[in-house]
Amino acid sequence: MTGMAILQPVVALAAWTMVMWFWLYGTRIPALSAAKVDPDDLVHDPTKDLDKVLPPQVMWKAHNYNHLHEAPTVFYAVAIVLAMIGQGDGINAQAAWVYVVLRVIHSLIQATVNRVTMRFTVFALSSFCLMFLVARAAMAMF
Repeated sequence: MTGMAILQPVVALAAWTMVMWFWLYGTRIPALSAAKVDPDDLVHDPTKDLDKVLPPQVMWKAHNYNHLHEAPTVFYAVAIVLAMIGQGDGINAQAAWVYVVLRVIHSLIQATVNRVTMRFTVFALSSFCLMFLVARAAMAMF
């Protein structure tokens, strides 16, 4: 079907988000156990914060998982719009793939070395891809 190629990177980014979910809990659960944290205590004591209890390397995965639910929500919406109006092929699909690759690179940087300057550079590049897709959708719709 015409315009549906852009849905592949949509599914790829959703799948990557699930990979980060597994990585997050694969590191968080053992860290909670090692720190002898009772999760119920966290609910009842507002002064307790996992960022203060668990090692930063563990929390980086959690922070990235949260980030995958922020700007990518705009990506999902605009990509689906482009697919619905038959504009999800060609340069739009290519830009969507670049966006996804950059978001995966961003995740890997944040979850491993967490160098803010590197992260920001990749985030900015991915944001430009997203802006391009939004502009293309706006031009097609209006």
